[in-house]
This record gives sequence, C-alpha cells and structure tokens, in this order.
Amino acid sequence: MKNIINRILVSLLALTISVSCYAAKKEDGSEIQPDVLFPRIEMHTNMGVITVELDRYKAPITVNNFLRYIDKRLFDNTVFHRIVANFVVQGGGYGLEYQSKPDFGEIFNESGNGLKNDAYTIAMARQADPHSANRQFYFNLADNDSLNPGRNWGYTVFGTVTSGSEVLDAMGAVETHYLPLLRLPNAPVEPLVLEKVVLLPPL
Repeated sequence: MKNIINRILVSLLALTISVSCYAAKKEDGSEIQPDVLFPRIEMHTNMGVITVELDRYKAPITVNNFLRYIDKRLFDNTVFHRIVANFVVQGGGYGLEYQSKPDFGEIFNESGNGLKNDAYTIAMARQADPHSANRQFYFNLADNDSLNPGRNWGYTVFGTVTSGSEVLDAMGAVETHYLPLLRLPNAPVEPLVLEKVVLLPPL
C-alpha cells in the first residue's frame, strides 16, 4: 500500500512539474499563432498603415517576444520617439506623454541569424549590452550595414515591411528637435503615434 501511495505521489509531482514547465513556456509568445513561421502584423499610425512580415524561422526568440507585446496591446498608443533621416525610425518604448512603458525583460541577441539591416526591415533597438533589447524596435530607412554583426554583436533584424514603405519615408522626413525630458536629440516636433498593432490571420 505504501509503495502505491509513493508511486501516486511521484506521478502527481511529475505532473505538477510538467504543467508548470508548460505554463511557463506559454508565456514567451511561442503560443501565439504557434504554427506560423511568418506572422503578419499591421501597425496603424497617425501617418498611415505599415504591414510587416515577421520571420520566426530566423529570429524565433525576438518574434515571440514581439508578439507578446502585440497580444497584450502594449504597443498601442505609443510614440516613435527617434527619427533620423535616411537612417531609422524608432519606437515602441514610450507612451503618449513620453513615459517609459513596462517590459517583459531582456532577450537574447539573434543578430547572427543572417538577416541584414537593409532598407524597410524591422529590428530590435538595444543598449551597449548586446543582450539588452526588450520592447523598443526600429525600421531601417536605408541599407545600414553598420548595424549588422561583424567582429561585434549587431542589431537583430526580425522582419520586413511588405507595404507602407511610403509611410516610413514620410516619417523619416518630419521635423525633429531636442527633447530635454529624455535628452533625445532626434524627437519629432509633432508626435508620431503608433495607435495600434494588429496581428493578421495566417495566410
């Protein structure tokens, strides 16, 4: 009888551990359209709509992380805070009043995945630490080879714009100024708002 009880307890413990591991795994974004290698999203901005195809095959950690923010609507009503003509349009980290938005933590740098910082790709912004990206992203407005990995870590590209490149071109041409609040030298004078991000149905 004692052996039977012990076996039951071991089985229950194993089941509990299994369920816990499964639940933890399901919080990384991998459960969102799990069988889709190239999820598609629409970014609705106050200057137009940008459609992006994400590359989960080459950047699974980054795409899963990005989908978490979309699923929780954490990109809605944020601003593009950094505009550098012929270089990048960056956003995702600040609210309408330039308040910092919460994040899920830092993710592993996947810049060695073979995707390049070419014009009209989307990539993760980060600090000097190569593994410090969390929620801020940017669009390349040109072929930015300096952002690709070489002897040092690069910046992770994880998708390509499929429509709306003209919206990005217009964003890249807006007037910018220095924003003392965040010590930003390239903030748009008139706010560029990411109103919402929509995950499109699989093809």
